[in-house]
This record gives sequence, C-alpha cells and structure tokens, in this order.
Amino acid sequence: MRIPLKRWAFGIAFTSVTAYAFVTLTGPHGLHALKVKERQIQEMQKQNTTDAKEIERIKEHIKRLDDNPAEQELEIREHLKLVHPDEKVFITGQPEKQ
Repeated sequence: MRIPLKRWAFGIAFTSVTAYAFVTLTGPHGLHALKVKERQIQEMQKQNTTDAKEIERIKEHIKRLDDNPAEQELEIREHLKLVHPDEKVFITGQPEKQ
C-alpha cells in the first residue's frame, strides 16, 4: 500500500512546522524569555511608582521651602552647617567618618 505523495508532503510539512514551533517556544527567545521580560517589566513599574512618590515628596518639600523663609533658612543652615556669630554649638557623639 503506497501513501500518496500529497499525504507524504503534508506529513513532512506538519512535522517540520511542529518541530520549528517546539524549538522556537523552548529556545532562548521563547516562553521562558517572555516570562523573564514580564517579570522585569513588573519590577520596573514598581520602581517607577516608588520614584514617582519620591519625586512628589521632594516637590512638596521644595514648595514648603519656597513658602516659608524661616524654614528655608533653617534648611540652608543645616546643610551648610552655618551658625550666627552670637550662637554657640555643642557637638556630641562620635564624629562622622568621611
């Protein structure tokens, strides 16, 4: 019993397509890579949310400093470690290592 040529060609084509799909889906750019990329996207979205909250907090802090000159002076003095000539500063604790 001979298998017709069309049937034989269809069987070879089907087997080739199935093998190609299997190799493509399990290869380095397949389903595993897709899951890794989805995980990376989720982590980056979480980081973006965290960064957006931090940016909003900093914007609010800057707005408070713009609205209140006394708080602005306090912030400047704290960062630059400045004191008025008539003030005395007492340093306690261990010095910071640089």
